[in-house]
Order: sequence, then structure tokens, then C-alpha cells
Amino acid sequence: MLLRRRATSMAALGFAALIAPALLGTGGAAAVTAALLGTGGAAAVTAGAGSSVAASGVVSSLAWQGCGGDIPATVECATLKVPLDHSKPGGRKITVSLSRIKAADPGKRRGVLLFNPGGPSASGLFYPLALSGYLPDSVKDRYDLIGFDPRGVGASSPLACGTTNADERKTYRPYAKATFAKDVAWARDIADRCRNHNIEMLPYINTRNTARDMDFIRGALGERKISYFGLSYGTYLGSVYIQLFPNRADRFVLDSGVDPGRVWRSMAQSWAVQAEATFDRWTEWTARHAAQYGLGDTPAEVEKLFWNIVARADREPLDLGGTVFNGADVREYIRWEIPQPPLAARTLGLLRDAAAGKPVPAFPVFVPTDNELASFTAVMCGDVRWPTDPAVYRADARRDSVRYPLYGDSVSNIFPCAFWDRPAEAATRIDNKVPALIVQNEWDPQTPLATALGLRSALKGSRLVTVDEGQGHGVYLRGVSTCADDVATAYLTTGRLPAGDVTCAATASPAGVGFRSTAPDSASARLFFGR
Repeated sequence: MLLRRRATSMAALGFAALIAPALLGTGGAAAVTAALLGTGGAAAVTAGAGSSVAASGVVSSLAWQGCGGDIPATVECATLKVPLDHSKPGGRKITVSLSRIKAADPGKRRGVLLFNPGGPSASGLFYPLALSGYLPDSVKDRYDLIGFDPRGVGASSPLACGTTNADERKTYRPYAKATFAKDVAWARDIADRCRNHNIEMLPYINTRNTARDMDFIRGALGERKISYFGLSYGTYLGSVYIQLFPNRADRFVLDSGVDPGRVWRSMAQSWAVQAEATFDRWTEWTARHAAQYGLGDTPAEVEKLFWNIVARADREPLDLGGTVFNGADVREYIRWEIPQPPLAARTLGLLRDAAAGKPVPAFPVFVPTDNELASFTAVMCGDVRWPTDPAVYRADARRDSVRYPLYGDSVSNIFPCAFWDRPAEAATRIDNKVPALIVQNEWDPQTPLATALGLRSALKGSRLVTVDEGQGHGVYLRGVSTCADDVATAYLTTGRLPAGDVTCAATASPAGVGFRSTAPDSASARLFFGR
């Protein structure tokens, strides 16, 4: 039912998977990245002298070549020089790394389809390869599939902040009166280190400049327009491109939408709102399956068990296969898993066993790289101005720990953006009638339905496909809804939008299927939580 139980008034930013290493093999992916960052990478070219040249459609001969490592020969790589500061096209240049899979049927080729898998911080260089086994032939026949690492990410002039351990990189921290001063010192230190390590680049790492880089890519490819698939944060990047370059946007599919009017702090805070509704839904499901999981015969019993385990972990951290979890860690882990009820129910059973002193398997723990932390904070803090007074964060965290006990304190607590330099330019206001297709699950923990509704309102020429009872983060090609997949594929292949907004039925099991699970094992997704 479309939000019949509890309406959510805010929306959450979601973060997609860094899936290339898992699909390609860590050795191959690492070898390719090393090649692109070193002297053995593809030759760099510059797409003209600034935005005006890129906008003219002048072709720059990109030096496509094999990517190396274990990457199939069907995937080609190149690098492109773009202005660090697009207002000074003759100034310093940085590198953007690209990949390409050519259209399967040159006779049907329409143009190029760019991809962004989310973040900000997610590598998109080999996202086309990761998707190529799942994209319909009708799409692969018509488009060159183009992947790229956004500026500051991965193989594209990567940022660094000089962090060395997991605790430094945990970005969203539970609030406690006793630790708040320490958290403020951490936030200030991260901001200072990121600034010192990237003194020249940092002011220019933002969504607007990444969108401008996309237009340089368009010019370098010799295309008058680009088509685009963006997931999660990629929907915001896509909407900014549409606003800046409305005449160069062809067919844009925006999956799991970010509300451009809520970037960025209130977006993260809204996760806490969505978590409460999703938690209630999960306890109901788990109680209905009491015979299988034995976690409680009623939602109240399941909820009581969960909070008892949280309290136990706060008193004495749990040993989860060699990993120590406190109460905040338990809340965080379950918050990620509850959109997939069987997964979360299994985890709660293991947590119960650990609390009883029984041995349990190791819980996977994500530690972001320094580059992921650096590029993530650079965009989050560089797009918009955040509150600068720590007292604002303290008051909000105390309030939201009561309103939204599962996650409210963490997403309202102090953040490095409090000590960031003022953004170089204002965030883009999205307000246009350019056609686009938005696809959205009803029950998405990272970009709730309210987010997509905000994006739909800003993009007045768009259509929204909502998956009724759809669960998890990401719709297209995830096996969530055949109906939604068909609408998106038809739009990419024919350019025809539905006459109005569409509601599709979910066709997936609660555990989720598709080209990858929506379980919280995504590197860039977990960056927000320091796991």
C-alpha cells in the first residue's frame, strides 16, 4: 500500500554500490585503476578550451584503448582533461577517467548512455560492464555505454584526507553527552586534514562541476546530446545536468530519487524518519514469521527483544565473530537490513545468540578508503553551506534521539561540514520541464518515496514510476518490478514517456533479487556509517 501506514515527510540520500571489484575480480580492477593513475594509462586529451568549446559539440579524439588487467576487450578506457575551475577554462586541468562499451548494433545506434551509480564517492568507471549482462539487448543495441569516475573519485584526480583507520572514517556518529566534545574535535580535524591535503582542488569538487565535466565528456564524444542512468545520488547529479544543460539532455532515467530541495543535511536526517516506519513494518513481518525465526509472536515482542539487545551491547559490547559491536553499531546494522525482512530477522537471531554468549559467524565490517571519505565529504560540504555552530548539532541530536530512536541521534550529530570552507557557488535550483523518467520503490530506506516526489515536483516534465510495496534501494534491473523495468526500457529505446505517473506492482521477494542484492554491503553506501 502506498504509504497508507505512515507518511514520511522527508527523504533520505542513498548511496549505490561500488560493484566493479566484486564482479570483475579485485586484481583486475586494481590493475586497471593503477594503470589509469600511472603512466601506463590511456592517453589524455582535452575537450577544447572550456565549456563553450565543449558545448559546441567539437569532437576531441579520445584515445580509447584496452583497459588492462582482467577487463574484457569489449571494454575500452580513456582519460579526458577538464578544467579544475570551469570559469577559467585555460587554467589548471584535472583528469577524468572513462570507459566505453560500444553499441552492439551500429545500425540501431542512437548515441551514448552515461552512468552514475551514486555516492557521492562511488566509482562509475566499470558500472557499464557490471550492468551489461542485465541490460536488455534493445538498450545495448542503441547506446555506447559510458562509465566514468567523477572528479576526485577513484581514477579521476583522486582526493585524499590522510586518514589511516576506521574510526577516523566513521562519518555518522551516535550522540552522547560524554563524547560530544570528542566528536566536535574529530569533525574539525577531518575538515582541516581534507583542506590541507587538497588545498587547490577542494573548492571545485561539487555536483555542479561534475555535471559540467559530463558535458565535456559529451563534447569529447562528439555527441549533441547524452542519455543517462543515475542511481541514488546519481539522480541529483542528473537533475543538475538537466538544469544546467537542458538542450543536451536526451533520455534520462533517474532511479531512487533525491529531492534537490533537501540537499544535504536534512536528507540525511530524514533517514531517521524513514527508519522508524520501516522498523515497524519489519517487526510486523517478523512476528508473522515467528514459527521460522522465533523472535517474538507480536511486533511488540520483536521490538522489545531488539532494544534489550541494544541495551546489553551498550553495557557490554557484543563479540560478533571477532568484531565488537556496541548498541549504536547494532542499531546501525539493523537500520540497513530491515528493508529486507528475512535478512534482518536472521541478523537479530545472531545478535540474540551473541548476547547470550554463543559463538556467531563474523559480521562483515566495511571500512571506507581515504579517497571515499574525502570525495564524499567534499561534495556533501561543497554543494551547500551547513550550520557552523556545534550547539545546533547537539540540540538536534538530543531532540532526534527521542523522536527517532533507531537512528536520529547519529544523523543529526556534528559533521565535518560544520568546519568546511564556504561553498564556492550556490547549489543549483532545479526547476524545469525537461522530460525524464523517475523510478522509485515505495519502501526505500535511503531515498524514500517522499524524495522522489520532491524530485518529480522539481522536474515538471518528468514522469514517476512508483513500485507499490517495492522494497530496497534501486529499481531498474534489480528484479523488483517487471512492470517498472519495462517502462524504463521502453523509454530508453523509444523515448516515449508514460502519459502520466505510473504505479507498478512489486514482483520480487522481500529478500530482493536482481543484478545485485540491496543488502547493506555496498562500500559507498556504508561510507555514511563508517562500517
